[in-house]
Amino acid sequence: MTTTGARPGHAKINPMRRLRRWLGDNAVVRTLGPFVPLLLFWWLLAESNAFPDAFFVGPDTVLGEFGDLIRKGILPGYLSDSITRLLYGVGFGLLIGLPLGFLVASSFWARRLTWPLLLFFQAIADIAWLPIVIVWFGFSLTAVTFVIVYTIVFPLILAVVAGVEQVPTELVRAARSLGAGRFRVFVEVIVPGALPSVASGIRTGLGYGWRALIAAEIIVGTSGVGFMMFDARRVGDVSEVFLGMIVLGVLWYAVDALVLAPFERVTVERWGMVRQVEAGR
Repeated sequence: MTTTGARPGHAKINPMRRLRRWLGDNAVVRTLGPFVPLLLFWWLLAESNAFPDAFFVGPDTVLGEFGDLIRKGILPGYLSDSITRLLYGVGFGLLIGLPLGFLVASSFWARRLTWPLLLFFQAIADIAWLPIVIVWFGFSLTAVTFVIVYTIVFPLILAVVAGVEQVPTELVRAARSLGAGRFRVFVEVIVPGALPSVASGIRTGLGYGWRALIAAEIIVGTSGVGFMMFDARRVGDVSEVFLGMIVLGVLWYAVDALVLAPFERVTVERWGMVRQVEAGR
């Protein structure tokens, strides 16, 4: 004798619950979904004619401006200039910030002598340097690079110091008791233990550097996305200003999601063993 009822313990899945689960698991929906209400609100506000076109434009106008600048080759050229400047600044920032960070963290006297200076310069905004930087280097790539490097170096140094401080002293003592010298302890214990914090510092520093790049391009640049936005403001083209803001947001989101966040996640998963060892004691 057979029954047609559902098996015990197998409840029927609610279609709405299944839909919500699918939407939550879909990467495209998670990424683009929050922007749909924003775009809808933007379009409705533009269509309501609450503001003149000289002050506020809709997404369709910005999309048309995007296609026009792509066809003319203006936007690709400006993007290339901005990315090149960012790479220069990031490269020099990492070359300066990482060694200084480990030096300050590893030496009692280096930290004691430099810590007040680090906090002092960390408090000075990057844009405050632009007037003197223009005097020193003029409207050049060097001026923009200096501002980006300055913005990246100090958060990175502080992140390295914080990472080194998180390394349990028990691990360092254990390595020394097993005969490891100072250099080997530094390479095999301190550096791996500090890497999760260093990765977070790199991610944070690059975010600051990206904003500093745009500010520098607006004030001292002769090309780039920041310069494009400022030049559009001068001629009263608000659609180009909106486009520049969107390009900046999309580009940074892509860099953070595709490069920086995976790098930080992999670093924490690979080198986060220090915290795991400490927790297991």
